[in-house]
Amino acid sequence: MKIRPFTEADRPFLRTLFLASRKANWRWLESSGWKLEDFDRVTLGERILVAEDNGHRAGFAAVLPNDNFLHSLFVDPNWQGNGVGSLLLKAVQQGFTSSGALKCMKANTAAVAFYQQHGWTIISDGESEHGEYWLMHFVL
Repeated sequence: MKIRPFTEADRPFLRTLFLASRKANWRWLESSGWKLEDFDRVTLGERILVAEDNGHRAGFAAVLPNDNFLHSLFVDPNWQGNGVGSLLLKAVQQGFTSSGALKCMKANTAAVAFYQQHGWTIISDGESEHGEYWLMHFVL
């Protein structure tokens, strides 16, 4: 498994991965309006890292580098539980220049536990269009 920068050739597959992963993991939300193009909107202007294994794209992370903010981390549902998310998260953390931040949906208890296992701490909470979230920090 390698982590590498995004290229435009990744876009079609990552669109599909983003849609499939949200549908598999965000079951508390209504998904009928979600589209493949949501990936383009959500990651616009972000630095994207891709997890790839023998030519198969298994996940991605999207970061706002100037803010050390992890905006998205998604793993293909067929690859979850195989360390892909951990490798992506480690690569993101290595790129931080100061404390990192992310928002994780409270309803996504598996993701909250994942980040906490990797040293992220809940700082506060809030609410977005998708529901309540935890604001989490990672201190270098």
